Amino acid sequence: MTDTLTETLPTTGPVVLEAIHLRKHYAVKRGAFKPPATVKALDGVSFQLEAGKTLAIVGESGCGKSTLARSVTMIEPPSSGQLLYDGRDVVGRSVAEMKELRRTVQMVFQNPYGSLNPRKTVGSILTEPLVINTDLGKQARRERAIAMMAKVGLRPDQVDRYPHMFSGGQRQRIAIARALMLNPRVVVADEPVSALDVSIQAQVLNLMMDLQEELNLAYLFISHDLSVVRHIADAIMVMYLGRPVEHGPRDVVFTRPRHPYTRILLAATPRVNPALRAERVVPKGELPSPLNPPPGCPFHKRCPYATDRCASEVPALRPVDERLVACHYAEDMAV
Repeated sequence: MTDTLTETLPTTGPVVLEAIHLRKHYAVKRGAFKPPATVKALDGVSFQLEAGKTLAIVGESGCGKSTLARSVTMIEPPSSGQLLYDGRDVVGRSVAEMKELRRTVQMVFQNPYGSLNPRKTVGSILTEPLVINTDLGKQARRERAIAMMAKVGLRPDQVDRYPHMFSGGQRQRIAIARALMLNPRVVVADEPVSALDVSIQAQVLNLMMDLQEELNLAYLFISHDLSVVRHIADAIMVMYLGRPVEHGPRDVVFTRPRHPYTRILLAATPRVNPALRAERVVPKGELPSPLNPPPGCPFHKRCPYATDRCASEVPALRPVDERLVACHYAEDMAV
């Protein structure tokens, strides 16, 4: 199979995280008398993440976004490929080395109601990473937790309260504070505002952007909401069935999408201003099963522009108009 990524986007600053042809495959049982099938949740994902920048990963449910998050945070090891933090590959490291590397990347989960232990106070939740990973004393841990609470907009007198005593937006602030307790360089945010009211989403996003500027954090921001992505991202990677199909700077992708799938996603985003509404592009059929992906371009059965070539030849991710696109006819997709 052709490698998904043959080029990389140019970088302007220090790269803190790099994925090279990252793959994550799962064996799925299909019954007593059938051989197991393989789900290619990630099938050759490559990117570079710079300090102080945000790379947004977007796509429909089942495209591999959350699998990528688990691989990057080392919750699940990749099946193949390389994952480098400051040039050090995490694959094959010792337990001690992995413990050190895990401190450099932390995660903010989607659901602030389910990601916080309801039996622990905010102080206990925030100091737990310090108990596991540092030799700080109890008072020093508590002082650091209170300082972090202030940084995310919570009051010191709330340190002994339980999660159920906070609103959804406040709980997500606690989750963000927990992720920052070990001074990570990379934060993976998996749909961090999708469970919040729209009125609260902007507050949490603005907080994340302020913290990024203050601490020079790199964000891997996973979302299906392109209006949120447009607000926070510096670059965007659009994924479909485990593969990147378009990857480029935010404004380039939003104003001149070159992949049909990207155009469909953008056209489906609600816009109040009629002048900003994109021409509607309607996909054909349903999302294919990851157990039985179509040959050729994985999007060809739904693509309104597909040809016979698309059904037989996998398009390489190649540079077109300041971004990378996996489409045989990307040059013809100018908007």
